[in-house]
Amino acid sequence: MLFKKSYIILILFILFTGCTNEKNITKPSINTQKITTNDNEMDEFSDEFSEDIKKTKDDPLKQYNIIMTDFNDAFYTNIFKPLATGYATITPLEVRKSVQNFFHNILFPLRFVNNILQTKFKNATEETSRFIINSTIGFLGFFDIAKNEFKIKPHNEDFGQTLGYWGVKSGYPIVLPFLGPSNMRDMLSQYPDAYLNPINYHKNSNVKTLLPIYKNINNGSLTLDKYETLTKDAIKLYPFLQDVYEQHRTKLIKE
Repeated sequence: MLFKKSYIILILFILFTGCTNEKNITKPSINTQKITTNDNEMDEFSDEFSEDIKKTKDDPLKQYNIIMTDFNDAFYTNIFKPLATGYATITPLEVRKSVQNFFHNILFPLRFVNNILQTKFKNATEETSRFIINSTIGFLGFFDIAKNEFKIKPHNEDFGQTLGYWGVKSGYPIVLPFLGPSNMRDMLSQYPDAYLNPINYHKNSNVKTLLPIYKNINNGSLTLDKYETLTKDAIKLYPFLQDVYEQHRTKLIKE
């Protein structure tokens, strides 16, 4: 099964490295001779220091996450973006949008099942209508007729959102190779989602491997420079991207 080996490796890694090394947490030095503060200021300092310790405990994979963020950043800048830029140069915009529509359409089972699991039956019905319309008069999903002509918008849901909908916490943050920021809940949720991806049932292993790569390059070609725009003012890349990711996922779950 696609992704199975990678999940086993990631889970084993987490088991061996998931404990926080609290000995590395250093207390700030305080010169008692210079303290001229009141009790309220000391309480504020204590609360801030306690919050710093809490954040450290909530991110036991921080050092790994920082390294993987830097790796992903280098990969995107030096490999992925040049590929996506070259692809965009030789492929018309309308073709790239149609390819994106096609890949979105074939992931109908994933969206349908997760809308059902979240008791969003109206959304599941609309997803079914979208799939039927786009697969027929939309030429196998290359054209989003359902949205453009019938005003039926997509309802994107995945298993991570489903778990969040039912109150499952996100867990420790973790940065995935090539994929970027995630958390324990969303990372493990990719496994059941893989069962609902029709590409993974193709008999040809090369197709199962190359089609997702092509999909990502095509989609990336439609959002060139978005990454640089997002991160240009980031002081520290990892906490910034992780915060953006968590806020985005929280918003999706609440919708």
